[in-house]
Amino acid sequence: MISIPTPNPLRLERPLFLSRVPAGFPSPAEDYVEGSLDLNEHLIAHREATFFMRVQGHSMTGAGIQDGDLLVVDRSLEAGHGDIVVAVVDGELTVKRLWRRGGRVRLLAENPAYAPIDLKDGQELAVWGVVTNIIRSVR
Repeated sequence: MISIPTPNPLRLERPLFLSRVPAGFPSPAEDYVEGSLDLNEHLIAHREATFFMRVQGHSMTGAGIQDGDLLVVDRSLEAGHGDIVVAVVDGELTVKRLWRRGGRVRLLAENPAYAPIDLKDGQELAVWGVVTNIIRSVR
């Protein structure tokens, strides 16, 4: 069993600028500051049930998930048809789109180079959580 540590409850508020940025950056003058923003409030709905995982591979590029991205995963959400989930299939960890119809379950890649995982009788599937956000560095 994997233990998930309790997140640090410290807040890290940063300025939130009123201006939207189509190209460029607004002046950091106080007139433009709308308020403060704590990313925890926007990325984490259920603090005790949320964890992060780093992606390895290219099977979900069509969903905007790239190799090296950080996923924000919420264990408290019930996974539904169409959700992107972190799952364990026969002991192997994966991130895929959940497909459920008429009692049939599949895990779909978002890259045509990767085949779907069609779950068969006797296969073990455990959904660890639903992916709620993607964090990517651009530099």
